[in-house]
Amino acid sequence: MTVGTIPTVKICGLQSVEVLKSIVHLPIAHIGFVFAPSKRQVTPEKAAELIAFMKAEQAKGQTVPQSVGVFVNPTKEQLIGILAVAPLDIVQLHSQETPTFCGWVREHFHVQVFKSVSISKTEDAIPSLSKVAEQLNPYIGHVDAILLDTFDPIYGGGSGRTFAWDCIPVYQEWARTSGIQLLVAGGLRHDNVDQLVHAYAPDGVDVSSGVETDGVKDIAKITAFVERVTRK
Repeated sequence: MTVGTIPTVKICGLQSVEVLKSIVHLPIAHIGFVFAPSKRQVTPEKAAELIAFMKAEQAKGQTVPQSVGVFVNPTKEQLIGILAVAPLDIVQLHSQETPTFCGWVREHFHVQVFKSVSISKTEDAIPSLSKVAEQLNPYIGHVDAILLDTFDPIYGGGSGRTFAWDCIPVYQEWARTSGIQLLVAGGLRHDNVDQLVHAYAPDGVDVSSGVETDGVKDIAKITAFVERVTRK
């Protein structure tokens, strides 16, 4: 992200049309629907309902977020079935998906692809640029963004915990050189996201549990989070 540019905001794990109605007017770039096993998992039919609402608002002239489906090691058959019901704009792949698989998703469905990179919370050493390039260069031309998230041993991400942010610059250098967007997730809240934005200037930020109260999306917390990210 260039200096002075405002990061995009992704609100992940949405399940309620009522919540969506209350936040669709905010400057949110992406709404994430979780199809992987999770307490925030939605059915293709529920995602389709939420997407239909956004398309109806768009038809009225409202700028609306893009829809993102979050998957963990899906099969091609699973993706074909889900996207036939829920017409997603972006597919986010959150596990060990190969560059070839990412490229197939991008070409078959004509969608953008976000690929997560899990960072261990206890990881001490900052990887070298050459190591990051070795890991991620095969994805160039197959993905539109990489998403740094805290590693979760069960779900891969979505842990609600931060990772060591001092590793961000090396991934950011790789992303800028490669022409790929860099998004950051993992334990973000309204009271720490401005620190991340000012120190590291990612292209986008992704939040889920950090805008919830008792496991339910909290409109006030979402509003506060968006305001912190988008204020100049």
